[in-house]
Amino acid sequence: MNLSYILNELGEERDQYFNAIAPPVIQTSNFKFNTVADFRGALADEYQGNLYSRGFNPTIDILRKKLAALDGAEDALVFSSGIAAITVPILALLQSGDEVVCVENPYSWTIRLFKNFLPKFGIKTTFIDGTDLKELEAAISDSTKLIYLESPNTFSFDVQDLAAVAKIANARGILTMIDNSYCSPLYQQPIAYGIDLVAQSATKYLAGHSDVVAGVVTGKKEVLEKIFNNEYLNIGAALAPQNAWLILRGLRTLAIRLDKISETADQVIEYLNQHPKIERVLHPFHADNKDLALARKQMKKCGGLFSIVLKNSSLEKIETFCNSLQHILMAVSWGGYESLVMPACAGLSKAEFDPNNKRHVLIRVYVGLEDADYIIADLDQALASIPVF
Repeated sequence: MNLSYILNELGEERDQYFNAIAPPVIQTSNFKFNTVADFRGALADEYQGNLYSRGFNPTIDILRKKLAALDGAEDALVFSSGIAAITVPILALLQSGDEVVCVENPYSWTIRLFKNFLPKFGIKTTFIDGTDLKELEAAISDSTKLIYLESPNTFSFDVQDLAAVAKIANARGILTMIDNSYCSPLYQQPIAYGIDLVAQSATKYLAGHSDVVAGVVTGKKEVLEKIFNNEYLNIGAALAPQNAWLILRGLRTLAIRLDKISETADQVIEYLNQHPKIERVLHPFHADNKDLALARKQMKKCGGLFSIVLKNSSLEKIETFCNSLQHILMAVSWGGYESLVMPACAGLSKAEFDPNNKRHVLIRVYVGLEDADYIIADLDQALASIPVF
């Protein structure tokens, strides 16, 4: 399906809303029925229509059609946050006694889900090096019902072989799920490699303006309908119509935003590669990435997210660098118009920080829509502030 058609036309029945170019926000909680028979049908199968906006809504329906098409999926569900798009499907599809195999160090709230929340329901998780297929196979047991991926990882940028993992899982009847927030559907399509469920934080590239929190999961309609009719409706993690409209607005410029961000990131990385105070740049397409060939095979481009390590890194150096930035903002998330930095040490106490721990010294950088020279100048003056020792 043509990308321009998906972003600008799919799902938009303009003759149904006064021929308006932009779709309306159907800001209603409730929908009326003309007959008891119609009402009965909607109550019996809410997945097929609009009953109550805790479930579906016309504005949300337009968004669902577009997001499913972008992923090459049969259907999509949208949620009030990215972690809801991960948590609700997992709660719907797993039960006590099931086991999960998950790549190590996924998104922080995903870690909490697997380590702190699911054990309350008798669900065990084994964390593995997702780049090692032998370790993956060794971790699978008769109770394994889900293999969870995050490729690339959004701090260290490890890449998993999606087709190989899907083949291993399918041979054993195991469901696969991936967090594809890093790439977005434009730069990676996991369903084409055999992955069952694709989750994303729509807060990031899809919305693109740092003004909405949302999540999406795509996959086969049969699976999503099961999720919808139970945990989705019961937990009430639905997206508000206004936020759905904001994402629709963001999708109009998704392609040009991503291309601009990627091009600028390449220029910034080129600058950092040559800087004497930078020890290493972590990026899926970096020449030093041991899985570079796999990354290029699975991904079209990389977007604006990467990490750096300062030479002779210390807590003082990291804090001095980050505190010295004048235009690049210090914050979580990414995918908006603004450039950001997030030091891993911000999530640690000073006593916990270990300069020899390769994850503790990471500084994640997100390149936004500013000009490359503007971003590089800010990085340059902040790097100049770091003491030499």
